[in-house]
Amino acid sequence: MQALYEGIGMGLLLSVFLGPVFFSLIQNSIQNGFRSGLFMAFGIFTSDTLYVLVTYLGLSQFFENDLFNVILGYAGGGILLVFGLISLLKPVSPTVRPKELQVKNKRLKNFLKGFMLNGINPFVLLFWISMASLVHVKSHFTASDVFVFFAAILVVVLLTDILKAYLAKLLRSYVTPRLMGILNRVVAIVLLIFSIRLFYFAYESQKLLL
Repeated sequence: MQALYEGIGMGLLLSVFLGPVFFSLIQNSIQNGFRSGLFMAFGIFTSDTLYVLVTYLGLSQFFENDLFNVILGYAGGGILLVFGLISLLKPVSPTVRPKELQVKNKRLKNFLKGFMLNGINPFVLLFWISMASLVHVKSHFTASDVFVFFAAILVVVLLTDILKAYLAKLLRSYVTPRLMGILNRVVAIVLLIFSIRLFYFAYESQKLLL
């Protein structure tokens, strides 16, 4: 039970992190509806699961490599910069109701957006590396305890992301095009700030290589 309780606690800790993924999930759910937010949440869940697998399988030393940090930082900063500029320059539709055309393509797009925004964030990666280190330190954890620990974190994060998307969807009827425009700009600014932060993170890592 200790593994379950600790996993739930760590999952709640990660789920309240106010990063670019949080703001993008809220914006996407308000603008495009609950299903769009749901597929974005599954994208986030998939990238988290991938990180759990590679870190626990002993690849955390590879991710701690300075060169990899430089590449990840610049790539992540570039992707956030693109998403930020798109959100900033994208015109607001006269209605905030989700569009019904090309539903399958939009589901894949939202899934990939969640996967990429979460996957290229080095701070999310550092969280999972720390979790992998934590379970290695806990020598009394059995293989089943480790599974329960990570599964609890992943399930809690997924459920809270789905809850965020649902609550954001409930607010949609109160959102005007003008308010949506403001929200788009807020999200854009957040993404651009994190983009600059990642570029700085990459720059600092690059200096260690020189």
